[in-house]
Amino acid sequence: MAEVTRVPLQPIASGSMMKFWLGVLIGAALAGAVAWFLTRPDTVDVEVITAGTGPSPQETDAVFVEYVGKLADGTVFDQSPPRPEIPEAIADLIPEGSYMELQGVVPGFREAILQMQKGGKYKVEIPAALAYGANPPAGSPIPPNADLTFEVTLHEFLTQEQLQERVTQINTIMAAQQPEPGATPAPAPTPTPGQ
Repeated sequence: MAEVTRVPLQPIASGSMMKFWLGVLIGAALAGAVAWFLTRPDTVDVEVITAGTGPSPQETDAVFVEYVGKLADGTVFDQSPPRPEIPEAIADLIPEGSYMELQGVVPGFREAILQMQKGGKYKVEIPAALAYGANPPAGSPIPPNADLTFEVTLHEFLTQEQLQERVTQINTIMAAQQPEPGATPAPAPTPTPGQ
């Protein structure tokens, strides 16, 4: 039978076990941090350009915003339309900006708006998973799985009740300015020659 050579074991130095377990704990913490970073959920980044004031909108509110949406390469894919000509009698009842219902926008845009305050201007970065993902709107310049960047100004937000009150006021004012049924409309001004 073959003989096995025996190797004498050295005694463990004082404090070596503590260093060993400390190293194991640090390694486990680093591995956990890396795993969290790689699997964390996508989030919306909202950077304040100009601070707003007061409370933030709620999910059921109607908002009035100006916005420009861009792709990573700077291509503008959407922006709020210019404010149309509004009759002076109702101009104070209609806030600046484009009207939006928060239920009708992509989840990332809604999440960003809910963090804003009235009068503030913000830069919003929305990851693809919270934008259109792999299914952008047909015919749009947005490619599948594109991250989106918006510059947004929140002019105003109204609860559904406040919005309905404003609509009622606007309708009342506009109805009062309509001619009575059967009334003869005012004659159009006659152009003078040479004008």
